[in-house]
Amino acid sequence: MTWYFEDFEVGKTYQSGSRTVSEEEIIAFAREFDPQPFHIDREAAEQSYYGGIIASGWHTCSMIMRMMVDGSLGESSSMGSPGVDEVRWLKPVRGGDTLKVSSTVLEMRPSKSKPDRGVVVYQWEARNQHDELVTTIKGMGMFGRRPA
Repeated sequence: MTWYFEDFEVGKTYQSGSRTVSEEEIIAFAREFDPQPFHIDREAAEQSYYGGIIASGWHTCSMIMRMMVDGSLGESSSMGSPGVDEVRWLKPVRGGDTLKVSSTVLEMRPSKSKPDRGVVVYQWEARNQHDELVTTIKGMGMFGRRPA
């Protein structure tokens, strides 16, 4: 099924699967994109405020994005996003954590200038295996309208 703008509903929450992250993945991502000591160096991480290796917030966002594409966006009329308004990293993600993602529709706006699309404002939430909220993202996505 292809999801179109009209298929979303304000207030509805959609689930997008889960993903377990390994410490090796965390270190590999961080070496490439965010090489701070508490992401890549076990000894330094143990001496840090975090007490061990934690995922880069950008890695967490990337995993969330992947789960959203696999869970719904990959089978939608998504036209990308005009932006993200807010990202919050609330709790560290560590090796062995299993993240699950949900998306709640906050607002929908048909485009006034481009009638073939609309904007969906959403709140994404990632929780770990203990149901603790680790990351929130508030943003928007553009979706094609259902063909006549």
